[in-house]
Amino acid sequence: MTRIVTTLVTVISPAGGPPPGDLSLRERKKLRTREALADAALRLFTEKGFDATTLDDVVDAVEVSKRTFFRNYSSKEDVALAPEKELWAGYAVEIEACPLAGPILTVYQEALAVTLAGMDPSWERRFVASRRLAEATPSLTAHSLQHCADVTRTVVDTVAARLGPDGPERVQLHLPLELMVAAWRWALKEWSETGDDPGREALQARMGEAFRAIPPSMALTVNAG
Repeated sequence: MTRIVTTLVTVISPAGGPPPGDLSLRERKKLRTREALADAALRLFTEKGFDATTLDDVVDAVEVSKRTFFRNYSSKEDVALAPEKELWAGYAVEIEACPLAGPILTVYQEALAVTLAGMDPSWERRFVASRRLAEATPSLTAHSLQHCADVTRTVVDTVAARLGPDGPERVQLHLPLELMVAAWRWALKEWSETGDDPGREALQARMGEAFRAIPPSMALTVNAG
């Protein structure tokens, strides 16, 4: 999984791979095709509905073959969630290289902040469209959750390997990551529901708000008495 994620981010995401100017002509062409397919798919899914849009509709809009589509994406769900997968691919690469020092929850949060800041300038425009589509489409929600679970396992594997056999138990690495992801999903929902073009700064603000709420939430006591 880690190798696959690293390869993906090298091809499609400036957060984890070479900048576009350093890519070969073939790689730049492939990148443009991937972006065109994702843009067309998100536009069509938003206009016509995810279920009502066929792969033929998508490839016809970009004037490429289905073979070209499947060289870039595995399914309609895959292309619809492309911006999300780009982010988590970059996150997996960041986790492989970032310093592992201090509270593990903080390590996870800072790695996500760095990854988010490094995404392509047009990324959040595609991401907000993808998130709104996913929230309205049960099959995409399920696909997103499964992808998140896959990335979580990859991240824990990476951190455990970096810390070595004398490191903490996996559950101690896994639970803080799940907590961060839960806060991230709250921030996403709040962000995607505000305005037509909420922008990256608004997402970063929501993310910071969610992360700051974790410690007092964990210390919260209630008495319905």
